[in-house]
Amino acid sequence: MSHRLQLALTKGRLQDSSVEMFERIGLDCSPIKEPGRRLIHKIPDYPMDVVLAKAPDVITYVEHGVCDMGIVGKDTIMEKGGSFYEVLNLGFGKCRFALAVKDGSDFYGGYKTKIIASKYPNVTRAFFDKKGMDVQIIKIEGSVELAPIVGLADAIVDIVETGATLRANGLVPIEDVAQVSASLIVNTASMKLYKSGIEEFIAKCENELRK
Repeated sequence: MSHRLQLALTKGRLQDSSVEMFERIGLDCSPIKEPGRRLIHKIPDYPMDVVLAKAPDVITYVEHGVCDMGIVGKDTIMEKGGSFYEVLNLGFGKCRFALAVKDGSDFYGGYKTKIIASKYPNVTRAFFDKKGMDVQIIKIEGSVELAPIVGLADAIVDIVETGATLRANGLVPIEDVAQVSASLIVNTASMKLYKSGIEEFIAKCENELRK
């Protein structure tokens, strides 16, 4: 019996876009659309099971080899890092990391060390290291937009889609940090062990993305 590929899929927006792509390449995604209480969803007409997970867990599952592949945002890959192959930019889930400040504030002026609030401290650190700027980073778990408003931080680094949330809170993006979209990642051992099955799936996705 051939190996059934295990794919970890980020819940939410990337899940919806992935299911659309899977259906276009001919997979029956009804088990994912009506998951009930099941945690692992068998694709009926293809040797693959789908595990729905939070973004950081997708990377953990793929790194540890319990899932052969994963679909996760580049934002999570940049923040969490890890040992796996990033094989395909899927092109959906597009947004950007941006540096944002209170409207009218002069972020690059003055001499004091700037304080940056972010859910993504590693991405933020790498961005300012590249600039040779010494900053203090505060990790925020909730609404990061609040930090400059209440005076906790001079700026934030966060994911921005339309910028509506920033504008609603009197913030403006002043610099892009990185562009982000969904990626297909593969466990390094699985790529050797199940090469033909994984390459076939990658080829199906690539052909669909070219259309």
